[in-house]
Amino acid sequence: MASELPLTPLDGLRTIREVVASEAAALAQVAKLLGAEAVQAAEQIAACSGCVVVTGVGKAGWVGQKLVATLGSTGNRAHFLHPSEAIHGDLGRVGPDDLVLAISNSGRSEEVLRIAPHLRHHSAGLIAMTANRNNPLAELADLVVPIGDHVEADPLGLAPTTSTTVMMAVGDAIAVWASRLVGFQSTDFARFHPGGSLGHKLAPVNRLMRPLDQCRTASATATVRETMVATGRAGRRTGAVMLLDAEGRIVGLFTDSDLARLLENRREDLLDANIADVMTTRFTKVQSGMLLVEAIEILRERRISELPIVDSNGRPLGLLDITDVISAVDVGEKAQTSAVRGNAWPAAVPMQRAVGRHLPRPARRSA
Repeated sequence: MASELPLTPLDGLRTIREVVASEAAALAQVAKLLGAEAVQAAEQIAACSGCVVVTGVGKAGWVGQKLVATLGSTGNRAHFLHPSEAIHGDLGRVGPDDLVLAISNSGRSEEVLRIAPHLRHHSAGLIAMTANRNNPLAELADLVVPIGDHVEADPLGLAPTTSTTVMMAVGDAIAVWASRLVGFQSTDFARFHPGGSLGHKLAPVNRLMRPLDQCRTASATATVRETMVATGRAGRRTGAVMLLDAEGRIVGLFTDSDLARLLENRREDLLDANIADVMTTRFTKVQSGMLLVEAIEILRERRISELPIVDSNGRPLGLLDITDVISAVDVGEKAQTSAVRGNAWPAAVPMQRAVGRHLPRPARRSA
């Protein structure tokens, strides 16, 4: 037997690209193949008054566990039932209001076929996700979602690769439509994702804002000098003073940039003027409870650095400062962090952890 030539990195790159291209082609094919059955599956999931019970064995089982996680996080309760455990008592986890989704590419997995009649009998219905309708599992199911026959992407054509990619994509698609049918909103998503980057993104703005006792506030009737003296504090401070009327409602902002402009323009005489004459009266404020991601979008779009958070009466509850936003997320490179701290904003600061968006160079500190 002649020895094969040694494999090279170029061979590796070629193989990797071919695998990705092959799986991508299969996804394009199944996108055209899917029909009313996938829609019906999503409708049944959305209408399910119990839990969606997903089962499968081998690689299909791992796909099923991922689908359970997706369903659970997008508004439809679900859990995974391993076929081997099912025949040893876990069939009791399936109730008459539950909907069962069995995943098997061939539709001939012995472990799944063994429990399929029991699952159908004890549940509200059995959905099968298989390559086609011509297999034992499809015959036992109430509804079949065919995903097509696909050539596996590995060189031997044996390892579940393309088929599992297609299963996962179809499962995601069904879960997404089911979530829309149950009216799943970003606020619901936030309830199920209190931690991590998604938790940051969907948290209420109150979570990250500086509470009022850490903000600088003053009466709008004071002078500039009186305000600066009264609101001076050690350590980190907000870049703006919120100015209040007699009822405690915010009527203006006076920022550090506003003060710097007075001095740059040699208008020291205005330091003893009423701050109401120089404060910014056309500023942006948002209601308590707004999603953090929406508030950050306002900062980005309007190129501002401070955003007062108010109650329904216009009284301030706190302030969202851009420096707090940046410190709460991963800004990436240290050079970018240093630039922000020096108020020399980079053209774009990555907000991967909290918002997945870029913040531009702000034109001013107030609205």
